[in-house]
Amino acid sequence: MKPIQPPPVTASSSAAASSSSSSRPRRRSDLSLPLPQRAPALAVPLPLPPNSAPASTPTSFAELERVNRIGSGSGGTVYKVLHRPTGKFYALKVIHGTHDESVRHQICREIEILRGVDNQNVVRCHNLYDHNGEIQVLLEYVDKGSLENIHIPDERSLSDLTGQILSGLYYLHKRKIVHRDIKPSNFLINSSRTVKIADFGVSRILDQTMDANSSVGTIAYMSPERINTDLNHGKYNGYAGDIWSLGVSILEFYLGRFPFAVGRGGDWASLMCAICMSDPPEAPATASREFRDFISCCLQRDPSKRWTSAKLLRHPFILQYASPSSNSITSNQVPQSHQLLPPPPPRFSSS
Repeated sequence: MKPIQPPPVTASSSAAASSSSSSRPRRRSDLSLPLPQRAPALAVPLPLPPNSAPASTPTSFAELERVNRIGSGSGGTVYKVLHRPTGKFYALKVIHGTHDESVRHQICREIEILRGVDNQNVVRCHNLYDHNGEIQVLLEYVDKGSLENIHIPDERSLSDLTGQILSGLYYLHKRKIVHRDIKPSNFLINSSRTVKIADFGVSRILDQTMDANSSVGTIAYMSPERINTDLNHGKYNGYAGDIWSLGVSILEFYLGRFPFAVGRGGDWASLMCAICMSDPPEAPATASREFRDFISCCLQRDPSKRWTSAKLLRHPFILQYASPSSNSITSNQVPQSHQLLPPPPPRFSSS
């Protein structure tokens, strides 16, 4: 292709150019070429920013090799899988069942939102596959498993664990994500002793894949107003519901057992009566005032009186063992007038 040639220079144009050269700077002739014109209807949009996921994240289902099954629950099974190109392990959650197109689309949209979550105390969601009619979610693999059935009577250790869970929960709540299934089996820990919240949002996804009369998992950790919709005038605040479930879980860690009179594996009616019709459980008198007050701030029957995750991060039970740099929540998020529970009354022997 021949380059575009500049127009020929005539005598008149040369004279005009010389007379005007004193009043304005001389232009470079090679910069005076006309720009090509593009029809507005053919405009090309700017490219989207690149995906924030690491380049090593598996993109092909064929690159994954199942190693073994590591867990199962309502509506799904979790497998440990190997990404052959990198040798890295992941967890693959298979959501069972056949789903119509509208439900499938909603599930995919929910998981796409969860893929944007990035916090050290929340299990990372890496990818989503639709394989053989089953939706499969690729998750971060946490090597030491769940904290279910773990007894943690030491308050310093329990404070550290609780602070990590609250950090992840605060991150989710700040992004308008409600977990809906907080319980000990959904707290995972790795070899670096980092605690991570798992299955966030999965409860909501599973709710859409089951019929209206079925329940996702146990109601043992659900708040009273979620179980009995007649409470709280039929209103349900998912964030406050997560805080109730957190309080029940942390108290279970401390006691080494489910904190209600009925076992967590009890039938629906027994659990409903224990959770909705009895007083909320309390930490024993042998616990510190800080811990007893922390549990009380979580297990308020009135959801509007439960502390938020941001406020709980500044509770004395968390702060008394935390390093100064371990908490980024500012202190003005907690009412300075808050008083801890009074000390328990003395107990006298009957002898």
